[in-house]
Amino acid sequence: MAAEQTRIPAASVASSRPAWVTEELVEQWCAWVRREVTRHGNPDPVTAVAPYDLAPTPAVPACADEDVASAVVSAGQAQREWARTSVAGRGEIVLAFHDLLLARQGQVLDLIQWETGKARYHAWQEVAQVATIARHYARRARHYLGPRRVRGMVPGLTRVREVRVPKGVVGVISPWNYPLYLGAGDVLPALLAGNAVVSKADSRTPLTLLWTRALMAEAGLPDDLWQIVTGPGDVVGTALVDSVDFVCFTGSTATGRTVAERAARRLIGASLELGGKNPLIVREDADVAAAAAGTVVAAFANTGQMCIHVERVYVHEGVYDAFRDELVRATSALRLGQTYDYSADIGSLISAAQLAAVEAHVDDAVGKGATVLVGGRARPDVGPLCYEPTILEGVTPDMAVFGEETFGPVISLYPYAADSDPVSLANQGTYGLSASIWSRDTRMASRMASRIRAGSINVNDGAAAAAGSVEAGMGGMGDSGLGRRHGAEGIRKYTESQTIAVQRLMPLGPSPKSSAQSFVHRTNRQLALLRRLGIR
Repeated sequence: MAAEQTRIPAASVASSRPAWVTEELVEQWCAWVRREVTRHGNPDPVTAVAPYDLAPTPAVPACADEDVASAVVSAGQAQREWARTSVAGRGEIVLAFHDLLLARQGQVLDLIQWETGKARYHAWQEVAQVATIARHYARRARHYLGPRRVRGMVPGLTRVREVRVPKGVVGVISPWNYPLYLGAGDVLPALLAGNAVVSKADSRTPLTLLWTRALMAEAGLPDDLWQIVTGPGDVVGTALVDSVDFVCFTGSTATGRTVAERAARRLIGASLELGGKNPLIVREDADVAAAAAGTVVAAFANTGQMCIHVERVYVHEGVYDAFRDELVRATSALRLGQTYDYSADIGSLISAAQLAAVEAHVDDAVGKGATVLVGGRARPDVGPLCYEPTILEGVTPDMAVFGEETFGPVISLYPYAADSDPVSLANQGTYGLSASIWSRDTRMASRMASRIRAGSINVNDGAAAAAGSVEAGMGGMGDSGLGRRHGAEGIRKYTESQTIAVQRLMPLGPSPKSSAQSFVHRTNRQLALLRRLGIR
């Protein structure tokens, strides 16, 4: 099916700026940045453009190196008091934020759409995920962070506890594609672990994060405990990594390597969620209709601008034709649009640069012989940065879209033969973030999952099942990063493990009345006895 034969339907087109966002309100949000900028006299603003109409959004102050350093110092001072607050007390503030977020979600949905161009449902998913994270960690932080008794060196004589202490000041560098989820979702566990946070807002989406910080203040969070810095990444991001005690970064693999190298020179920890070229496998026994519907969601949610979205689809040759036809039908029914309601299924890309990158991958593939089954073109009649969800067939290794991350609404279909191993196809390349397997035999699919090199594997779901299970870790392997968000590791990474050992009754070593030789002889017999008794 050629692209000209199917035109993706358009939803209604909205004007850009939400009417309720006044200059006075933006000034209030910017106060979270301006106190540092004013202190050092840096007048240069940061201005973004709204994807819906390319009109500029309100400018926010641009920070310099000294602003970042000052923010970290004042955050560190606030952290010392915060660390003395009970985990339950911290949790009450986070739960108050949870309630305010749900009550005011209409505002932040407007902001997310205005700054990113995404469809409203995909904006709402950010609200739902942050609310879930807030509730989970507020209730489970004491369990994750509580002291743990462990066996001492000499049973009965050595009493040992492992305790968790905060890192200090955590730096969070979050991207534009999920300004609420990735902007606040990593901050909440860091705060609950007793840290202060300094966040670098992405220059394309600063208003969402500033609104969120204002909401946290209303929930009761102390002013200096979470601070926002804005400005270019090569200035503000670099200064942040050079100042904080731990860094949490989400972004490209290339930038992640730079962050890791800089953090390593300072001997501080870093958590990095980076890029992906995520595979989806359709086995011969899969429910074809369900697999096609799930692929559409996994491929085109957030206009394909999410690190865990599917870009490579491997389909058993026995169901390839049926799956392809069902996938094309479902994709052709998606509504492309710019609207502040739920009538659009797919929204805009974020920027002209992102649109150009998507066009370059598709044009390169078509020029080298790939076929566009549906989509494959920009839609300026809908919006200046809109691009149709696109399915490619006949993609070969010499095409850029084969191995490079597109980060847009483009997927490639590949049939695989009955006697070939789809896992080896899924493991091609250096990324390892997320993967999906569709099969009626979930036991077999789960066994396959253990062989795939990826941090999260979804069976009969595209990506959301693993990402939404916030009690389980989420992160990448290989070039997709280090560390995990969510689950126990998602909060413990913001702490240091400290061992406190208390020795009782007798010292560990020869007493003044015995020789080293007799001590060694006696201890050797004790070690042999412990081995025979099976004591670890």
